[in-house]
Amino acid sequence: MMSKLPIKPAIVLASILAALLLVVFPVDGQPANFSYSAAVVLITLVGWSTGFLPPFLMALIFFALVMIFDLVDPALLFSGFGSTAVWLIISGFVIGAAITTTGLGKKLASFIAPHLTGSYFRLIFGLVFSSVLLGFVMPSSVGRAVVLIPIGMALADQVGFAKGSNGRIGIATSLALACNMPSFAVLPANIPNMILAGASETLFDVTFSYTEYLLLHFPVLGILKSLLIVALTLKIFPDETGSAPGPEQAEAEEQEIDMSGKQMQVAVILAITLLLWVTDTIHGVNPAWVGLAAAIILLLPKWGVVAPKNFNSSVDFGTVVFVSSALGLGALVNESGIGSRMGELFTLMIPTGSDNDFFSFMVLSLISTVTGLIATIPGVPTVLTPMAAELSAVTGFSLPAVLMTQVIGFSTVVFPYQVAPLIIAMQLSNEPLAKLVKLTLPLTALTFLALMPLDYLWWVRLGWIG
Repeated sequence: MMSKLPIKPAIVLASILAALLLVVFPVDGQPANFSYSAAVVLITLVGWSTGFLPPFLMALIFFALVMIFDLVDPALLFSGFGSTAVWLIISGFVIGAAITTTGLGKKLASFIAPHLTGSYFRLIFGLVFSSVLLGFVMPSSVGRAVVLIPIGMALADQVGFAKGSNGRIGIATSLALACNMPSFAVLPANIPNMILAGASETLFDVTFSYTEYLLLHFPVLGILKSLLIVALTLKIFPDETGSAPGPEQAEAEEQEIDMSGKQMQVAVILAITLLLWVTDTIHGVNPAWVGLAAAIILLLPKWGVVAPKNFNSSVDFGTVVFVSSALGLGALVNESGIGSRMGELFTLMIPTGSDNDFFSFMVLSLISTVTGLIATIPGVPTVLTPMAAELSAVTGFSLPAVLMTQVIGFSTVVFPYQVAPLIIAMQLSNEPLAKLVKLTLPLTALTFLALMPLDYLWWVRLGWIG
């Protein structure tokens, strides 16, 4: 049998050669900075996509190349380290460590186990739709992962799924996706949604209501995509042990666990944190700073539950570097003009006239998806929103309809590097990030083959198209 090992090195080598060609033979009509930036973006994306090097190491290479070639201002390149996303990640790791080390995750798992265990399907289905429901009240994918991943892993321990087993990986990957993807259909639940809403209002005075956004996107991108996540998890990571306990066993285990003082302490802090996250529109404090305050309390000497000396081991700083570099890459794409050039090329892909509505819809969705591969998911509305009026003129779609097709694209995640919460969720689960690709790739294929056409029919039914 032919070995598959040379494939990744071949792809990486080809990307390096292509990058060298861009440097030696710059793109005509563009400044040299454009070609150098494109070369760096190409190498970085291939590195992240193939996993040829650890993500944090590829991130460091990205930072080094950008600074060596002086492609963008350092303040802009490293602005990701000061973003709310990074601080939410750091606080999320501390909160996750507190939930795990105190055994609160196991305690919470014992409460819900009688309702979810009994069959592997019931367990995956219950966890996925618990994540979806939490998306309506918690405006942060990282926050949802911080709460649910430790509980899911505690359930895996209770059921008897060993580390690296299909069942445990199935719980980790399905929760990672469910904490993020379906919530793109709920307006305040994910950061790209809010970037799109803010940019649409600022640039075009187009405002989307909560109900309007939910009705347009949630039936397909929320409900149907969640069902696909469940189905793919059961297919790709089937439970081969048959060890899922029945309700009686779970109830017996629940009686053996008593709430300790430390568990109660973390539970109170977590409850207050959740309340402040849910009510952020009222008090105006960003969820990142709420999480940071909670992390500080949990780290306080004597009173806290996570020893200050364990801070370094609680926080995966490689993930922090990786996420910051992903944000920096999005900034480089915009600053170098790559984003604008992409927009010009995209308009050539779209047929003119109103007789090709379905094809135009699919192409607009594909444009958003491809942009997410290059600029990462948070960068999609930043790159595409300014060119929405031009795309509207070419397709004949209304301006709000063109803007909303972005959601279909940035809710389609091909590789985990595109979305920081997926990286964090898998890190919290202590399962390999590469396993997540086994779900994202077929989910992307099914999205193009089934969900996007269904979405088109739903939009026509609602009167957004035609």
